[in-house]
Amino acid sequence: MPKLAIYNQQGEQVGQIAPPAALFKAPLKKGALYHTAVSQAARQRQGSATTKTRGQVRGGGSKPWPQKGTGRARHGSIRSPLWVGGGVTFGPQPRDFGYKVPKKVRRAALSTALSAKNKGGKVLVLEELTLDRPHTKGVASLLKSLNVTGKVLFVTAEPDQNLIKSARNIPGVTVTFSRLLNVLAILNHDYLVFTREGLQQLEEVYGG
Repeated sequence: MPKLAIYNQQGEQVGQIAPPAALFKAPLKKGALYHTAVSQAARQRQGSATTKTRGQVRGGGSKPWPQKGTGRARHGSIRSPLWVGGGVTFGPQPRDFGYKVPKKVRRAALSTALSAKNKGGKVLVLEELTLDRPHTKGVASLLKSLNVTGKVLFVTAEPDQNLIKSARNIPGVTVTFSRLLNVLAILNHDYLVFTREGLQQLEEVYGG
């Protein structure tokens, strides 16, 4: 398979690397991609919407008027769902929307997402990415020299606080590391920029 170009922090090509075929040249599995993405999105839902039933609404302890003789409809409580201020019938309750997807399906989805990005020429590799201090202009300059626009996801081997603090001031730019890379993160970004160590660690974790 075609090799990926390796760039330095000045945006100059300094070499090439062959990405793991199992991750970057995998067959397209739309079903696995769909179910994994939906599962991740579902787990992110708060699920905290709640309403009160007629048994939880305050008041309504006595019958509002006699059963007969008033000419009005029969009612037993002013907290009936029929009344303004009453309980809610079949309203939402706190719940967990998440559901699990088999490990093999998640792996297939990750490979599919990475392969699609690679096929579109949206994967780049940096020889290294080191910052001695938070420097937003430095990261912005790097993206410009790489000719990368839109939403960008940096993938490193380990958390780099200087990079995280530098990138968070640039709209659409996010930083993660290989062990936390997931399908939604890949799909939600236009470009993936790996460090060489990050790419090697990704192969160690998911390449088998």
